[in-house]
Amino acid sequence: MKKIKSLVKSAVQKVKDVFAVQEATLNAKAHSVLDGTKAEAYVDTGVKVLIAVVLGALILTLLYSLFNETMAPAVEERVEAMFNYVG
Repeated sequence: MKKIKSLVKSAVQKVKDVFAVQEATLNAKAHSVLDGTKAEAYVDTGVKVLIAVVLGALILTLLYSLFNETMAPAVEERVEAMFNYVG
């Protein structure tokens, strides 16, 4: 009788342990879902991409205006002078 009682107690304890592990896993998943921090990385990445695109467009605009107004006319004059050479 004592053996049966101890077997039942150990079986009940094993079942309780399994349920405790499952409960802890479920609680961890529920907390991560309810916490909502997973999507935060997507928002941060989107903001970084948007900032990079805006800064890239600004830099390209500045470079275009710089080369168009200061560098390109001087280069254009030199190239025209080379081809219009009347030696």
